[in-house]
Amino acid sequence: MSGVLDRVQAHAQEFRRWLDEDALPLWADRGVDPDWGFVERIDHSSKAVNGPVRARVVPRQIYVYAEAGLHQWGGDWQRPVEQALERLTTIYRRSDGLYGNVAGPDGLIDDRFDLYNHAFVLLALASAAKVFTDKRDALHEEALALLSLLKARFAHPIAGFEESEPPTAPLKSNPHMHLFEAAQAWTAVPDVDTAAFAAVADEIAALATRSFIDAETGALREYFGRGWLPMPDETGRIVEPGHQFEWAWLLARHARGGLDEDRHVTHAARLFDIGETHGVDTRGVAFMALDDAFGIVDPIARLWAQTEWLKAASLLAAMSTGAERDRYLASTERAASALRRFLETPVKGLWFDKMRPDGTFVDEPAPASSFYHIACAIYEFEDRLGEIAGTRSM
Repeated sequence: MSGVLDRVQAHAQEFRRWLDEDALPLWADRGVDPDWGFVERIDHSSKAVNGPVRARVVPRQIYVYAEAGLHQWGGDWQRPVEQALERLTTIYRRSDGLYGNVAGPDGLIDDRFDLYNHAFVLLALASAAKVFTDKRDALHEEALALLSLLKARFAHPIAGFEESEPPTAPLKSNPHMHLFEAAQAWTAVPDVDTAAFAAVADEIAALATRSFIDAETGALREYFGRGWLPMPDETGRIVEPGHQFEWAWLLARHARGGLDEDRHVTHAARLFDIGETHGVDTRGVAFMALDDAFGIVDPIARLWAQTEWLKAASLLAAMSTGAERDRYLASTERAASALRRFLETPVKGLWFDKMRPDGTFVDEPAPASSFYHIACAIYEFEDRLGEIAGTRSM
């Protein structure tokens, strides 16, 4: 194991240098605009592409820079976090306490509700609460108020949340995945009552294992009808490798120390196996979509799928021992190599988002929304390797 561990530690150190020295400074400079807040994209000449900004981008960047502060980045992480929190409140928040979908310099362009966006608002508030201890109580109250509003207006009669008001189909596992992540983030915030968020995390974990994950194959689906059964059309058959990895990470993380640890880890391991066995091709990257018989539906490889592979592999390695740990570490090394290819750009600190089936990248500006995936993966990778190194030294 020592050879593989040495190699993955070298990857982790390289990623952290790239993050601290290239990406965080670049996006804090070119990716922040006094009128627009955070920009949506930076092109590969390092020029910001101004235009309307989706609501998910702002809380994701709050997460990135708050986590940078938690991980001792020496740059000015406070300014972008404070600026984004202000913009989130004054521009994106509607009069009813929910958040709109897209905004420009003068306000909301699209004020429609999207459950997905609200998951990231809750995640951003948790990250900010960890670093701004003087604002923690206020941020906690804001998050509780938003959660209460979501439950009052969008609670599904069986479990989870509706996608819209009035209720429509399909229902989706993806926004629930990010609500699961946000709830977990709040349970890690010190010195506040996190019971409401722990309850949400437990509810979503149960919904995932009961409805999202197919009992026969162990694969997690994306689109569901009103009763949480898969949609009857082709969308109900979609299985995304990146989400197999992402749910594996979340369920494994939820399992640690929980009452249902063995069952959640079993589901996580199966999801990981599906993602790795069926969702990684000869290019050595995780691609976009399968059907429920594990046939390829969309061979485009997105950057975010590589980050989720890396997170899941490194956490499962930390939770394992012996030959099982060796196997997950080997997968961690492959995931790190896959991610590295997306970060090898003309301007350091940017990334490619899409790889074609022939292994070439689509030439388009780097999307800001991917930064959350990258930063989360790098910090998780680093933290779990530290955990593994600690167990070896005992």
